[in-house]
Amino acid sequence: MHFQHVLRTAPGKASQHHVKEFMSKEPLRVGQRRDKHSEQRDKNSAKGEPASGGRLRQAPPLSTSRDSRDKAGGGQAPLPGGARCLVTAASASCTPRIPSGRRLGAEPLSPVRLRPRGPRGAAASSSSSSSGRQQLREAGTGRGSFQRSRRQVLIRDIFRKSKHDWHYTDLFGQPSYCCVCAQHILQGAFCNCCGLRVSEGCLKKADQHFLCKEIMMRSDGRTRSSMPHHWIRGNVPLCSYCVVCKQQCGTQPKLCDYRCVWCQCTVHDDCMLDCLKIEECTFGEFKDLIIPPYYLSTVNQLRKDKRTDYEKIVPYGRKHWIPVIVLANTRSGNNMGEILLGEFKILLNPVQVFDLSKTTPAKALQLCTLLPCNAVRVLVCGGDGTVGWVLDAIDEMKIKGQERFIPQVAILPLGTGNDLSNTLGWGAGYAGEVPVEQILRNVMEADGIKLDRWKVQVTNKGYYNLRKPKVFTMNNYFSIGPDALMALNFHAHREKTPSLFSSRIINKAVYFFYGTKDCLVQECKDLNKKVELELDGERIELPNLEGIIVLNIGYWGGGCRLWEGMGDEPYPLARHDDGLLEVVGVHGSFHCAQIQVKLANPVRLGQAHTVRLILKSSKMPMQVDGEPWAQGPCTVTITHKTHALMLYHSGEQTDDDASSVSEQEHVREQTDEDV
Repeated sequence: MHFQHVLRTAPGKASQHHVKEFMSKEPLRVGQRRDKHSEQRDKNSAKGEPASGGRLRQAPPLSTSRDSRDKAGGGQAPLPGGARCLVTAASASCTPRIPSGRRLGAEPLSPVRLRPRGPRGAAASSSSSSSGRQQLREAGTGRGSFQRSRRQVLIRDIFRKSKHDWHYTDLFGQPSYCCVCAQHILQGAFCNCCGLRVSEGCLKKADQHFLCKEIMMRSDGRTRSSMPHHWIRGNVPLCSYCVVCKQQCGTQPKLCDYRCVWCQCTVHDDCMLDCLKIEECTFGEFKDLIIPPYYLSTVNQLRKDKRTDYEKIVPYGRKHWIPVIVLANTRSGNNMGEILLGEFKILLNPVQVFDLSKTTPAKALQLCTLLPCNAVRVLVCGGDGTVGWVLDAIDEMKIKGQERFIPQVAILPLGTGNDLSNTLGWGAGYAGEVPVEQILRNVMEADGIKLDRWKVQVTNKGYYNLRKPKVFTMNNYFSIGPDALMALNFHAHREKTPSLFSSRIINKAVYFFYGTKDCLVQECKDLNKKVELELDGERIELPNLEGIIVLNIGYWGGGCRLWEGMGDEPYPLARHDDGLLEVVGVHGSFHCAQIQVKLANPVRLGQAHTVRLILKSSKMPMQVDGEPWAQGPCTVTITHKTHALMLYHSGEQTDDDASSVSEQEHVREQTDEDV
């Protein structure tokens, strides 16, 4: 008998009585114990007798037709095997439908949910549910990725149109609060110029309500020589103190206290007076380095009047104003340039800070022409190659007739070798251990010196050679042999996978690998049979060598003083401003490693004003200041080119420097005694 046909059977009086009794009483919950009347009714059901009395346990609701749902009371109909089913109007509306083909047995109905039996039904159910979950998951992932991409597009659009220099971060380095809603935030956007920090949702409001640092004041027809403070509330630097009460600021866990974006002074909320809001800003500790906005607005007005006497507009009435220009290469060495750009923009005028990946040194240095003559200092954040790039741009200024605007150059070493930086006292490498404020103090206190720059001309051999000779500018050293081979292999590897070379340690490890490889292969052996060397026109007899190095500075190979070497031999110090080149030879890669750890000395070949090297046969690796190439038969001529104005910092003197200075003083004393 079909199950729906059984449900259409007319209900009896006894069943109507039990339905009314069931509807009037609270049904039992799953797991609740039944009384003795329920047990007696089950026994009577098994015998086919009508049930009487007792409290019923609620059976699982079963599906029914629309006709039976329309009937008033429900009913009880006999099922095959004597089982009975209760169907009520209340339960019929939410009953699950039993799949067709299901056979009901004589056993009492279980309170658990009915499921199709059999392995095929189970597999179909599990596969359908898993596929459904997968579809929901894919749909959710698709919606999430779409929302994320749309959000990123909106954020980039705000960043592009904003006057702030917004950058997004997933985690702030210190407790931060949104400048708009004052809520604590872990991630969001911050401005590299004024220091604003906002949540992602408040980004648009912050862009509308807060002004960033003005690189140039708006012209109102009058000449200004001062400007008021520019206050920003909240997120003051750690360990900052109020200029009024001298107590520490930023101690409360909320958006509190004020900071001036120019002079960096901080004030408590309670100490902020009306007089401070209109008080003139003094530009703080680095006022001698900052280019004030009102200076640039005055210069702009003078240029409109076709006047160039910028010396008369020295700000603050100070005579010792030495504005600094920061040039940072974000791709150098340990990739710290991006962080330094933001820190310098906070302390200085953003117009003074340039990213060399976006602006060339030649364009950036044109700012020097708007500043007083012989007063500008340039801080180059990068490796020796970046310094050479900037010095080439300065030489172009000389060609254009801008000698009086030539700046002095300081170095913040971010590269791998940093030999020029080490020679000038700025250290062998920077990894964030010195605060940016201390770096600016060092730039102010540094002394000016000269650096020899040399012209390297490479002329290829051949009867029909119509190519122009290659011309390089050398600041550090020229070499042919194993160290040039290591640089060439390193350069080729970095060109293939530049993402791997993001750390100074990794770079040196790759150099070590190729140096060890050359110790076994010895690709540059018998160099003395392939080249001829002339110093100031005099030919030098070469011993058995694998490499020749021509030095302009004291350091080589990442911090080794090659010319002085070790031992008691009194050799004069290699200087970078005496117009002389030091020429040494090495026996191989292993010999280079011994020299660097002070276990051996190089083969000193002599000093000269002009060096000429002739490569007679085969192809050999060469390099100039870390830029390598493979060269065939040629003639290399090195002559003096010009001087560069550099800044020397005596505070970063190493043990080797101190020992070299003491040795030089000892030699001078002996010379004086002999005289």
